[in-house]
Amino acid sequence: MSFTVEERGTLHSLNYRLFFKNTDGKYVSPFHDIPMYADESQNIFHVVVEVPRWTNAKMEIATKDPLNPVKQDVKKGKVRYVANVFPHKGYIWNYGAIPQTWEDPAHKDEHTGFCGDNDPIDVCEIGTKVCSRGEVIKVKVLGILAMVDEGETDWKVIVINVEDPEAKDLNNISDVRRLKPGYLESTVDWFRMYKVPDGKPENEFAFNGEFKDKDFALGIIKSTHKFWKDLISQKTNAGELNCKNTCVSPSDSPYHCSVDQAKAIVGGTSPSGKEEPIPSSVDKWFYYERK
Repeated sequence: MSFTVEERGTLHSLNYRLFFKNTDGKYVSPFHDIPMYADESQNIFHVVVEVPRWTNAKMEIATKDPLNPVKQDVKKGKVRYVANVFPHKGYIWNYGAIPQTWEDPAHKDEHTGFCGDNDPIDVCEIGTKVCSRGEVIKVKVLGILAMVDEGETDWKVIVINVEDPEAKDLNNISDVRRLKPGYLESTVDWFRMYKVPDGKPENEFAFNGEFKDKDFALGIIKSTHKFWKDLISQKTNAGELNCKNTCVSPSDSPYHCSVDQAKAIVGGTSPSGKEEPIPSSVDKWFYYERK
């Protein structure tokens, strides 16, 4: 199964949208229509890459927009970029999400004591390749970090692309610690500090910032898939989330929409235009003394 993307609007502007199509050319939601599993028997998952490594534009699946295209996050009316907190430049992994998962904001997590953040579960892909925005990759799970972001549970799953040359040697979080010394510590450091330049406090973590292993991570992912199933079948109140989809069986989801309706949604957005320049201020480095 493969997917392509269609850009609409102007990159690095408020109207930028990245829509997804399947192999049949049908528009699909990266939140609801791309299967969670690439190979369930082997625990291989699909991941939608929102932010390529080393970039700063905070792109994300637009969970409240019809068909959930990828768009740039907005803060105070301007598109958002993450700051560089020395020594990190932009995101230090390919960052994305596992489709057909949802961290339920009404569910208090037994491990963190906080409810979910209302988004698909986040992923840090640690392979050698810098992926493209909107690329859908197949990954194996290595471990997970339990971040608490402004009072919400925000799991970060550590994965590697199954096609990566290092994938054969990385099978659990202990392998990452052994073969990529310092990477896990840098990951905690990045997530702890990345909002501080915006005047916000450091993020906190369950388990004292320790990573849990593959089996634990698989359990968390599967629980968020169950929450998503309840969401898409209307057993759970969606709130402001947009659950329109084209591939979930109409018998399983009252939010199913037709091919023509999906085309109309995409056609109602701005046509593709010339890329906006990234502000020079995005290259600034911020320095903080570590505790």
